[in-house]
Amino acid sequence: MAESVKASVREPELVGADELNAWKRGFTPQAEIWNGRLAMIGLSTGLAVVLFVRVFAST
Repeated sequence: MAESVKASVREPELVGADELNAWKRGFTPQAEIWNGRLAMIGLSTGLAVVLFVRVFAST
């Protein structure tokens, strides 16, 4: 049983940093990484704007 489990588990493929940061088209792991980065930038910017307005516009 342990032999069949070990045979079905693959080693992860190592990818260089330059390839992870490359702009590639389509549904690729690189696209998912950039999607997450841009989503976090947008979320952080939106929360910062809301906080800024709530703190400085409350009169």
